[in-house]
Amino acid sequence: MSLVINATIPEGIILAADSRQSFRNRKGMARIGSDNASKIFQINSKVGVGVTGLAFLPEDGVMKNISKFIDVFKHKTETEDMTVQEIAEKLHFLFSKKYDYKRQLRRITEKVENDLKRQGAEIIEKKENEEFTIIRFKDAEEREKETRVGVDMIKLMVSGYNSDGNHEVYTCHIPGKVQKVRDGNEKGKEYGSSWIGQTDVVSRIVLGFDGRVGNLDFVSKAVQEKGKEEINKQLRNLEYVIQWGTMTVQDAVDFCVLMVQSTSAIQRFSDGIKGDPGDMPGVGGPVDVAVITPEKGFVWVKRKKINVEED
Repeated sequence: MSLVINATIPEGIILAADSRQSFRNRKGMARIGSDNASKIFQINSKVGVGVTGLAFLPEDGVMKNISKFIDVFKHKTETEDMTVQEIAEKLHFLFSKKYDYKRQLRRITEKVENDLKRQGAEIIEKKENEEFTIIRFKDAEEREKETRVGVDMIKLMVSGYNSDGNHEVYTCHIPGKVQKVRDGNEKGKEYGSSWIGQTDVVSRIVLGFDGRVGNLDFVSKAVQEKGKEEINKQLRNLEYVIQWGTMTVQDAVDFCVLMVQSTSAIQRFSDGIKGDPGDMPGVGGPVDVAVITPEKGFVWVKRKKINVEED
């Protein structure tokens, strides 16, 4: 799954990512394939993209690395004069088309339905959208339950500067939508940090909780009573106050690297959480870091190289 993290400050934009690449074998088990994969790519002189999630896609019957499609996009598309938003939207369209996730979702949903029926369950209702399917059913003991069926996602974080000098950051979820998370021209969205991939550790450190807090009964009841917006507002009181507007480039680099390394360390010593045990240690290997500034554009700060270890 990996982790890509961005920090946007007045001096520039930092993109950092780990190097672990995992895959599912023929038995459906998640395995670590490499600790030397690239997750950050330069698109033009002032725009970069980080990628997490699904690592391979088929093309002409052959599985190819996500990086291959980004390289082809760079060489076949005139990106230099594109805005950050245009690049994000074109990459979202490209991977949505290549993935064909709707067919994958139908296949997985059908498999889950058949498995439930073999267990004596009765399907009550099936709600579908582009991102997932919710199946409501009665189990063999007549208890009503529901399960959510989804596909492995591809997530992109597109960051950089437009020709007018304004900075923007977008996240792209496939399946899902393109969402603007940073905009130098929009008050309240100028500076901050965003992350994609296996984000639970970063979320716990910075926000004070991760998204699974919503699975707790008392939180679910509070949402029903007070509404999701109010509960999210109260939970955000746990967030650390970080002065992104006064942070230097070096401090932002240190922050991003710390978050990736902390995630890797916690995954090394844990196996999920008590409420959801069993997890994939998908973050590991060297940390790649790039800085994008209005003056110098996209610059690698740290990038792994191919080398040969001598005896």
